[in-house]
Amino acid sequence: MDNKTAIGIAVVAAAVAVIVPLAVIAVTQNNAAPAGEDAAAGNQKVIKVIASFFPLYDFVRNVGGDRVEVTSMIPAGAEPHDWEPTIRQVADASSADIFVYNGASFGSWAQNIETKFVVNTSEGLKLLEATDGEEHEGKVGEEEEEHSDIDPHIWLDPIYAKHQVGLIRDGLAKIDPDNAQYYNDNADRFMAKLDKLDASIRSELSGCEKKDFIAFHSAFSYFANRYGLNQHSVYRGLPEGEVPPQRLQEIVDLAKELKIDTIYSEELVDPRLAEAIAEEIPGGRVLMLSPIEGLEKEEQAAGLGYIDKMEQNLDNLKAGLDCRSRQQ
Repeated sequence: MDNKTAIGIAVVAAAVAVIVPLAVIAVTQNNAAPAGEDAAAGNQKVIKVIASFFPLYDFVRNVGGDRVEVTSMIPAGAEPHDWEPTIRQVADASSADIFVYNGASFGSWAQNIETKFVVNTSEGLKLLEATDGEEHEGKVGEEEEEHSDIDPHIWLDPIYAKHQVGLIRDGLAKIDPDNAQYYNDNADRFMAKLDKLDASIRSELSGCEKKDFIAFHSAFSYFANRYGLNQHSVYRGLPEGEVPPQRLQEIVDLAKELKIDTIYSEELVDPRLAEAIAEEIPGGRVLMLSPIEGLEKEEQAAGLGYIDKMEQNLDNLKAGLDCRSRQQ
């Protein structure tokens, strides 16, 4: 790529705010019981749960069923990395029966929510430390929350997601022991779906020509570690600010070296930067690889869940990694 092209890409990067301006008006997300899992009839108190963002909202919805009223603090369509709650949203969260959050340095505001019962779903997990695009093993548990360089994207590993679901189950059972078996049964069913997802990913990615992929930002370290892939990213950290021209050149050169023809974008960012990079590589194209940090409003309205999004990611990864179709 010559200097003129590099400057052109840099202009694209500077001309667009990579993170699309998004409304941050809170949207209440009504929960629904998992299909076929109606709780016993009666006028029992419904547990009010506030989840910090979409994946945990979906996990609570599946575990809590019709025994919970769950909402997500971060509304559909909002990019969560730079989102901050309003005073009213903090007050609403503080009045909930349970507040469920990711931990692992994702959303520092979440650590300041004070309510009756708090579930930190990263507690007990071995976390990764992200520094200048390279990941290293971090400490374990709540100590990590004070470190801003901890990779928070634990939910993108289905096995770690099972751990999060288990902590949510335990939290609901503690605050509502009369329905502990109900939560346990729902959690078992959802964990079985996560096991099936894990098995599908292992199977479908086992016959791929490539192991390297270029994500929009470095959200897939846990996923890549789990499934033997090599993550590279346009943004080495959070998807904020401008990408310097030298970094764009590095990505183009890397893609050519590794014969990568796919640049992955995300649903909550402007795709034009990824498109500009793709134009500079042979056969370049842009596909979606969602960090599932939030959904677009249309996706939320359509009822898409965590597993739906992970299956979409798998399909797009198979395309980018040149995976052979497996005979069933």
